[in-house]
Amino acid sequence: MLWQPSLPEHYLTASPDSLAQAIAARRKELGSDLVILGHHYQADEVIRHADFTGDSLKLSQLAAKKVAEQKAKYVIFCGVHFMAETADMLTPDEVSVILPDLSAGCSMADMADHDEAVLAWKQIHDALKKNVKGPVRVIPITYINSTAAIKAFVGQHDGAVCTSSNAKLVLKWAFDGGVKPKATNEQIKVLFLPDQHLGRNTAAALGLDVETQTAVYDPRKTAKGEPLGGMTPGQLKTAEVLLWAGHCSVHKLFRPEHIHAIRQMEESLPADQRTTVLVHPECAKEVVDLSDLAGSTEYIISTINEAKPGSRWSLGTEVHLVNRLCKAAIARGVQARILSDCQCLCTTMYRIDQPHLLWVLDNLVKGKVVNRITVHPKARELALKALDRMLSLVSAQPVSAKAKAPKPSEPASVD
Repeated sequence: MLWQPSLPEHYLTASPDSLAQAIAARRKELGSDLVILGHHYQADEVIRHADFTGDSLKLSQLAAKKVAEQKAKYVIFCGVHFMAETADMLTPDEVSVILPDLSAGCSMADMADHDEAVLAWKQIHDALKKNVKGPVRVIPITYINSTAAIKAFVGQHDGAVCTSSNAKLVLKWAFDGGVKPKATNEQIKVLFLPDQHLGRNTAAALGLDVETQTAVYDPRKTAKGEPLGGMTPGQLKTAEVLLWAGHCSVHKLFRPEHIHAIRQMEESLPADQRTTVLVHPECAKEVVDLSDLAGSTEYIISTINEAKPGSRWSLGTEVHLVNRLCKAAIARGVQARILSDCQCLCTTMYRIDQPHLLWVLDNLVKGKVVNRITVHPKARELALKALDRMLSLVSAQPVSAKAKAPKPSEPASVD
């Protein structure tokens, strides 16, 4: 986690309304020089100031598009660190991408460290040479919710990025050989970082037996001296997907008993009156298996927006997004609620608030850029290779030539 300096007292004691008014005034002063992005998980008080809302990659693509259109100088990303990194990679060098609070990281992204990945890569390959006969190739795939350093590692080793909506497509690409066709008698294994649950759910969707054809590599066990991150040589030999031991702290909170409680309460109701359970694939497989539907954030949003009046829904994803969806759904006669009564809050995202947003805006008006997020040029080059491989699969515009302004067309929906 990066260190965030304390704000001057007047930002912390100002009322929400006065902060909002000051933010609006600063935005007006900065005009077209500024683009503000708001992730779906942000609180309403932040979302109301955003020019665009969306998921991480979609917002970064929008930022690149709007920077090209209006010649903006500043992009404020009301999200978390890895999202701002992606926005920096997709916008020209002269554009400053700003994260209002540097402590707004992502616990999942932080669970996969570059040095740990390098060590895992060596251990896995050394063990495969000893235990597997014939040609074998490991292709790394990283979820978009990862650091630029991990994306660069994946790009360096002929892998690709994926999102929750296209993970199945990207894994299939890898099993087919990735950047080069699969050779005769060649074994392909996928190293999936950093979310084991998305990786496991995607493997199951492809028809793999997750009990025998997946295995978990835990870097914490490696640090304690266990070889192969706790995997046995036998597990490594039979597994087709090697899952990094990471997870989303929000989606981990949803449990099977939450769904069982709904089922038991509604067992006497006719089928058309029962609640449909819709969850994100970052949830554990046991939760996804029990749910009626599972899909990306954009899928969840579109499904509820298109739900029939009178239908009932229970949603397994972040509470701020769920609350906004439920509020809009009520007006259309759709009943929706969060799957769990626990506070399923993205606490790091919640660190972005009006005081920090106003603080960075005040500095911009004075000609000072604070909290700028930059990615090293070499890391950017390699990470963009991994992103481009994914985007080529969904027929989207490649993003590798950072110096060139992207065409002013709508970005592909890949989140």
